[in-house]
Amino acid sequence: MPGDPAKMMLGQNQTAEQVKAVKKKYGFDKTLSTQYFHYLNDLSPLSFHSTNAEDYTFLEANKYSAAKLFTIGNTATVIKFPYLRASFAKQGKKVTQVIGETLPNTFVLAVSAIIIAMILGLIFGVISALKKDTWIDRSIQVFSTLGMSVPSFFSAILFAWLFGFVLHKYTNLEMTGSLYELDDFGERVSIKWKNLILPAIVLGIRPLAVIIQLMRNSLLEVMNQDYIRTARAKGLSEFQIIKNHAIKNALNPVVTAISGWFASMLAGAVFVEYIFGWNGLGKEIVNALNTLDLPVIMGSVLVIATSFIIINILVDIIYAMLDPRVKLS
Repeated sequence: MPGDPAKMMLGQNQTAEQVKAVKKKYGFDKTLSTQYFHYLNDLSPLSFHSTNAEDYTFLEANKYSAAKLFTIGNTATVIKFPYLRASFAKQGKKVTQVIGETLPNTFVLAVSAIIIAMILGLIFGVISALKKDTWIDRSIQVFSTLGMSVPSFFSAILFAWLFGFVLHKYTNLEMTGSLYELDDFGERVSIKWKNLILPAIVLGIRPLAVIIQLMRNSLLEVMNQDYIRTARAKGLSEFQIIKNHAIKNALNPVVTAISGWFASMLAGAVFVEYIFGWNGLGKEIVNALNTLDLPVIMGSVLVIATSFIIINILVDIIYAMLDPRVKLS
C-alpha cells in the first residue's frame, strides 16, 4: 500500500526523530520479510519472544495474554491467544476490540440478507420450475438475470435514494443508519431494526437471483428422475412428491451457493455498509484503507477468511444430513 503508516499516525507536524521512534516501536524499520515473520509470530498460539525491552518481540504483559513455557538465552517460548496488534488510527485500540465491536453488526446484516434470499429464492425457484416456459417462469428469469447483473453498490445507491428519500414519508426508512444509534442527547443507545431493512434487501438481491436459478434447474432435473416417476405411479399427489422427495434432493447445489454467498457477504458487505452508513466490519475496512490502518485491514481479512473456512466445514456436515450418499470421513 502507498504511504507511510508512521507519518500517518503522527500527522502533519511530525519530526524525523518521532517518525524513527514510531517505526522502531512497530517494527517498520525491519525488512519486509522480518516484519512478515513477526506478524506470523504474533498470530501463532505458540510463539517466541525476546526478553530484551528494545526488541519489537519483547514480551510485554499488556500486549500478550501469554503463559511462558521456558526461556533459552534471550528468547522466551510462550503460549498465547493470537495477537492481531493494535490499530494505528484509533490511539492504540486493539484490533480484536475493533473487530469485536463491528463484526456482530455485519453478521446480523449477512444473516438477515441470506435469510431473505433463501426464503424468497426457494419459493420463486420452485414456482419457476413448476411453471416452466410460462409467462410466470419467464418473468422470474428476467428478475433473476437483473439481480445477478446489477452491482451491489449501484443497487444500494438506488434503494437508498428511492425508499429512503423519495418515498420516505410512506416507508419511514432512512437513507443511512446503523443497528445501534444514540438518541438526540447522546445519552441512550437504542436498536433501530428499520435501518436493517434496506441494506439486508440490497445485500440479498444477488444471492436471491442465484438461488432462484439453482433451485429451478436442480428441481427440474430431480423431477425427471426414476424415483419421482415411481412416486407418481404409486398415486402420490404432486404436492407430496415435491414436499417429501424432490425438494430435499434438489437442495444440495442450493446449500453450496448459500454457504458461499454467506461467507462472501462478510466481505461483500463493504460497499453496502459504507453507502448505508452501517457500522459493520465492511465499513471499518474502508475507513482503515483510507487511514492506512494496516493492522485493522489484515486482522479483518484473517477473520473473514477464517469464517469462510468454518462455514465450508459446516456445509460439508449439512451435506451428509441432506444426502445419505455423502459420508463424513
